[in-house]
Amino acid sequence: MRLTAIAAVAALTTALTPQSGTAAPAASCDNRSNNTYQKLLECVTLDGVRAHQEAFQKIADNSTDPVYPGTRAAGTDGYADSVDYVAGLLRDAGYEVTLDPVDITFNFPAVLRQLTPAPEAEYPTGVFTGSGSGEVQGNVIPVDVDLTPEGGSTSGCEAADFAGLDFSGDNDIALIQRGTCFFGTKAYYAEQAGAEAVIIMNEGNTPERSGLIVADGTSVDEPIPGAPGPVTHGIPVVGASFADGALLARAGSTAYVQVLPAETRTDYNVIAELPGKNTDNVVMAGAHLDSVVEGPGINDNGSGSAALLETALMMANLNPENTLRFAWWAGEEQGLVGSADYVAGLSEAERDRIALYMNYDMVGSPNYIFMVYDADESTFEAPVPVPAGSEAIEDVYEAYYTKIGEPYEDTEFSGRSDYEAFILAGIPSSGLFTGAEEIKTPEQERIWGGEAGEQFDPCYHEACDTLGNVDLHALEVNSDLIAFAMLTFAYSTDSVNGVDGKKVPGPAFTLPEPAGPEGTFAGEDGGLAHGATG
Repeated sequence: MRLTAIAAVAALTTALTPQSGTAAPAASCDNRSNNTYQKLLECVTLDGVRAHQEAFQKIADNSTDPVYPGTRAAGTDGYADSVDYVAGLLRDAGYEVTLDPVDITFNFPAVLRQLTPAPEAEYPTGVFTGSGSGEVQGNVIPVDVDLTPEGGSTSGCEAADFAGLDFSGDNDIALIQRGTCFFGTKAYYAEQAGAEAVIIMNEGNTPERSGLIVADGTSVDEPIPGAPGPVTHGIPVVGASFADGALLARAGSTAYVQVLPAETRTDYNVIAELPGKNTDNVVMAGAHLDSVVEGPGINDNGSGSAALLETALMMANLNPENTLRFAWWAGEEQGLVGSADYVAGLSEAERDRIALYMNYDMVGSPNYIFMVYDADESTFEAPVPVPAGSEAIEDVYEAYYTKIGEPYEDTEFSGRSDYEAFILAGIPSSGLFTGAEEIKTPEQERIWGGEAGEQFDPCYHEACDTLGNVDLHALEVNSDLIAFAMLTFAYSTDSVNGVDGKKVPGPAFTLPEPAGPEGTFAGEDGGLAHGATG
């Protein structure tokens, strides 16, 4: 692998991973300039990160939001309290904090009820991002549904899938199966065919693709004539589990679907800035702050949010060479809303000031493997443009893992998290990930431990994503790495964009060449299951 970033970090301190119990006293950490790797990594502790996760859990537990209590989802009291917590600590630490307003779409709980054949039953469901509203009671029309799937369902991925099906009635409900293409593509073609509502059932070919599926319905596969994406739909689009979908697919099925009109609410991105000597070279890192409506989101993404917050607090007294900017995003779970709105609102000159962006979405999964966004495409061909310089960020992460003896894996550079808007704007990006709903293989169990046959995060997008849904070793390693990378680029981004800086203070040594990914995915998507695809 290339060593494009190694030259930028040729002079480092020797104490990369402080042993348990060696952290500096909190008072000294808060008051001193943690301007060496040894100082910073002494102060960014697992206890500190866990304290923020405990605060997020308490915020969710105490939320009495009238629609989604017990969560920190966008548009809820729990999210607003999360913003207040993060912004308050950063202001107290001396950061220039901006609450950047973002309009989000707030969906109320949906209803999905089977009417015939007997017995009548109400099924768990949810509203896809981009759904329209309405009440529809009518015939359920399966669209190329396979109830004995081996995977790779293409249900609803082409207009031809709807040919020969009668959607001429006033209340026809298309039943579409997850698989292959974007959910927005499926819903778009269903509406074009004349459906008045859409139910998207899970694929059913693996355990992780069997439960209720509710996701982003705005993304489409290109080209769709007249719908380059993102799209919104004029009809209700709701989700179902595979088992419930199989019941809805029976001959003579009728159903009732209700999606109440959505509300536009205002949430806030939290942006914290620490001016450096070079105000025209901004080093940026971000993590999304919102949870899903099902639960408190302590791994997704209380892990990335907490680790980034602790890093920012421990760097507050730094006098960096480059300007540092930290972000906590609103509405990621609704389709990357906050980060997209932020980048869209920047002028060209402001975008040009951003040297790089680092993304931290799920960094402590309980059945983890360590993964780095594959910017150099050594394992996966990226489906999106990879801005020049992104490989240099990847190299820093991988060299760090190699230095401390942790094996790592590539994950597809897909743009399916908050770095999407940055890479589309040509800003070099990378990030860390420990896995979501993909299943750990026996080979991965041998390398990283954990349990083969289970999801990397067994509570992904579920109510059980609580304080106990974290692997402490993964969280500690990645918290240190988040701090390490931020300090590295605080002093020099030469390897990324050619802007001169200086070495990080402290005794010097050279990072090793990255050992290379373990290669355990063999042509799969690298475990990055955050997207809107089927």
